[in-house]
Amino acid sequence: MNRSTKRLPAEWEPQDAVLLTWPHAQTDWADCLEAAQQTFAEIEAAIRRFQSVILVRPDAFDLPSNDTWSRDFGPLTIEENGRPVLLDFTFNGWGGKFPANLDNALTGKLQNLGAFGTTPLRSIDLVLEGGSIESDGEGTLLTTSTCLLNPNRNPELNKAQIEHRLKDEFGAHTILWLDHGHMEGDDTDAHIDTLARLCPDRTIIYVACDDPADPHYPDLKAMEAELQALENYRLLPLPWPSPKYDENGERLPATYANYLVINGAVLVPTYNDPADFQALEVVGNAFPDREIIGIDCSPLIRQHGSLHCVTMQIPHGVCT
Repeated sequence: MNRSTKRLPAEWEPQDAVLLTWPHAQTDWADCLEAAQQTFAEIEAAIRRFQSVILVRPDAFDLPSNDTWSRDFGPLTIEENGRPVLLDFTFNGWGGKFPANLDNALTGKLQNLGAFGTTPLRSIDLVLEGGSIESDGEGTLLTTSTCLLNPNRNPELNKAQIEHRLKDEFGAHTILWLDHGHMEGDDTDAHIDTLARLCPDRTIIYVACDDPADPHYPDLKAMEAELQALENYRLLPLPWPSPKYDENGERLPATYANYLVINGAVLVPTYNDPADFQALEVVGNAFPDREIIGIDCSPLIRQHGSLHCVTMQIPHGVCT
């Protein structure tokens, strides 16, 4: 019997579109809706310079949503025997922290409306968010144990069983686990896309804290040591922005690692911080052939996410 060949494309491979889910008054954005919508509009306009946008709005068709974090409830697209297949994993609101029933249904509704062309959709009985894994397109996945092994996701599965499922669903041969790394204000149990990102040519961009007085310092130093222990990777540390807080004094997860790679460009979150310029330079070092575009995502971190979290790339060949 011939076994199917599967592959999870890297984000920097050609894309058809990016999925965005518009913030509306029935979401947690209600108290800062205008600022959030302005940021989404800037992200949408930047993407449309290079490719299409699939925009989910509550007033378009029957597409209600709980929230706007397309990265985590949108489809993950594999290449199977050379053709794209959409995988619709279960989204449970980051371990039951927030309502997720409407968001969990969105991918299926979009497919029924023809948003993904004739590409087949496969429902997967596994809780998994797109922001929790990184792929190099060559069979290696990067993730965190804090998220994927959290009992609020798949309590019946141990580490070996989750590894087996990841390898089976994505055709992966290597799973790289990080046991350290945490951002205050993060609701995701340490999604990898807030901490470290796989890049072309065996490069990893990662969040680095250079302030020993900062509470993040010990854990991010431990994460840095884990990355340094990996073989044959070029490591590019991102700068550390000054602390950002909400009106209640809660620290917000301002991370430069939460960028989005699209056709011909990389959209990088900025925070009106002196470190913004250096962050753009670091990302440009990893993607020298692309335009680097900074977008102020200060409104997004008020809801504890950033630019990558609100987007999901749709690889080339899906929408045709």
